[in-house]
Amino acid sequence: MKDVNIQIIESLVVVGAYILAYFIVKSVINKVLKKTHFERGRRKMAIRAIQLFTTLTAIILLTGIWGFKQEQIALFASTILTALGIAFFAQWSLLSNITSSILIFFHHPVKLGDYIKVLHKDYQYEGEVTEMNYFFVHIKTPKDEVITIPNSHFFERSFSVSDTKKETKPS
Repeated sequence: MKDVNIQIIESLVVVGAYILAYFIVKSVINKVLKKTHFERGRRKMAIRAIQLFTTLTAIILLTGIWGFKQEQIALFASTILTALGIAFFAQWSLLSNITSSILIFFHHPVKLGDYIKVLHKDYQYEGEVTEMNYFFVHIKTPKDEVITIPNSHFFERSFSVSDTKKETKPS
């Protein structure tokens, strides 16, 4: 059999294993996190992190199958890391938002569906938490506006948190 045919078969096996691993890991993570009573948004963040890890693993395996030399992979990785380093330096809050998302996931009382109010004189907003991701928390105000708050703000400002949406009085 030709080398190209073997590489194609190996690539298909890796892609198939990646897809299978994704669904298995997703269901296992969901089952485990449901037992620990994490809400849906936090389960989604954990699944995204695992998906990133499995994707990187599949890419590394595919580069090995297709015969990339270690020097080529190292050059590509160092180029990507350099670009990321410049991006983090230019926008250092990006890294702090990712770190903050991890801390919010494990240690902050805010969760999806909570109604929060910022307790700061310069920032007057409040609303229901509708989405939490690696960089922002999305808040839907009583006027149906969506405000995105950087995750790092959760550690710079004080919030009041309630489990129910604030009732608006008719005028």
